[in-house]
Amino acid sequence: MSDPMRPAESPFRSLFLAGFECSTHRRADGRRLDLIAATGHDRHARADYRALAAHGIGAARDGFRWHRIETAPGRYDWSSARPMLEAAREAGLPIIWDLCHYGWPDDLDIWSGAFVTRFAAFAAAAARLVREVSGAPPLLCTVNEISYWAWAGGDVGRIGPCAIGAGPVLKRQLVRAALAAAAAVRAVEPAARFIQAEPAIHVVGGPDAESRDAAAAYREVQYEALDMMTGRIAPELGGDPGALDIVGLNFYPDNQWVQGGGTIPLGHHAYRPFRAMLAEAYRRYRRPLLVSETGAEGTAKAAWLHYVCAEVRAAQAEGVPVLGICLYPILDYPGWENDRPCAVGLFSDADAAGHRRVDQPLAAEIREQGARLATGRGDGA
Repeated sequence: MSDPMRPAESPFRSLFLAGFECSTHRRADGRRLDLIAATGHDRHARADYRALAAHGIGAARDGFRWHRIETAPGRYDWSSARPMLEAAREAGLPIIWDLCHYGWPDDLDIWSGAFVTRFAAFAAAAARLVREVSGAPPLLCTVNEISYWAWAGGDVGRIGPCAIGAGPVLKRQLVRAALAAAAAVRAVEPAARFIQAEPAIHVVGGPDAESRDAAAAYREVQYEALDMMTGRIAPELGGDPGALDIVGLNFYPDNQWVQGGGTIPLGHHAYRPFRAMLAEAYRRYRRPLLVSETGAEGTAKAAWLHYVCAEVRAAQAEGVPVLGICLYPILDYPGWENDRPCAVGLFSDADAAGHRRVDQPLAAEIREQGARLATGRGDGA
């Protein structure tokens, strides 16, 4: 395993990355989502990847759809993944491949030991394929956003496995799977790199001590999955400091809220600067960071990116190694719950010919912020 105290070189070719939404979970009503198909990215991957270069984006996050690939235990159909790998190779685009983005094969019980062992075998096979097609070491996110999945799928029944009150159990199971997958990948591809993406949140209590204590406890839970991965807590799961390579932080406009209340808006006196959240994560794990997801909707897109980039520059100036910022999702997409068109991307939905419109205000902000991040200039320069 790698030395957790040694800064690792960046595997990315640009400070900006593009994130292609690749969720494949089942909703509470039983419908399985497939956002790669819903956005047309599977059909237009070559054009989508080529389009990034014009905006100074030289790396991406994307996903393998496990439920479509493992057609029977240990039997893999790579027809949905290989064309995307080939398109990325042609574009010269390093990609972080998500292996389990909330979805898994229907014949598999997520609570079982078989879930862990089959996922580890799938991860190793995926790593071999990435090496075969790309000729480069795999760059992987094994299990995406364990903390969010444990809440949404284990506590409140919003996504599969749609359990109630079982979040801690699901979190431990997902950590087991992530650790087993990383070990299996390293056994076949020792040079593989990993991103563990988790939500970055801030929670504020009310005026009473009980509320403040509850908020502080909830805020601390954001680190629980990473602490399990490193063996700080629940060492019986097999965690180790070397299990962490790059720590990804997913940060959106609604990631700060009042305990039992609403979202804290940017500019509010209780809003915690993102630079402080980045610095706290780095102090805790001493690993390089990636803003692994960030974005806003509609007219807020450019302003939100302006804020995030300024905070990243400030964190970098204080010695926090932030390797990049992933614009997520890079494509407009249909909402999880109701297929509502979500105008979140740099690029729109594709027309019949595969063409996507560009959000020009966001494109201009990307150009401006790319120059500032590259030169280290601040807002007052």
